[in-house]
Amino acid sequence: MIAAGQHECQLVGRPRGECKMEPVRTCIGCRMRADRSSLLRVVARDSELVVDEMASLPGRGAWLHPTVACCEQALKRRAFGRALRVSSALDTQTLENRLNG
Repeated sequence: MIAAGQHECQLVGRPRGECKMEPVRTCIGCRMRADRSSLLRVVARDSELVVDEMASLPGRGAWLHPTVACCEQALKRRAFGRALRVSSALDTQTLENRLNG
């Protein structure tokens, strides 16, 4: 447990300045938390899911592990529409092609 005034890095013996904290996001497929760098950001563009490689496209984004299993779980749970706040059906072909190689 972190005491008041203590930083996470101090628990593992690193000075505070050497700690590199990375943003944590939740995968909409498996619902597991992971570093932002290990997830793909997707956005809705004209009823199509687009992979945002640089995480810089405007609008609401959703984060997903770059695996077919997480994509299938997100589709099964209808998580894309909820996360992106889109009521219409989304074309996932571009995302599926990207994940299948």
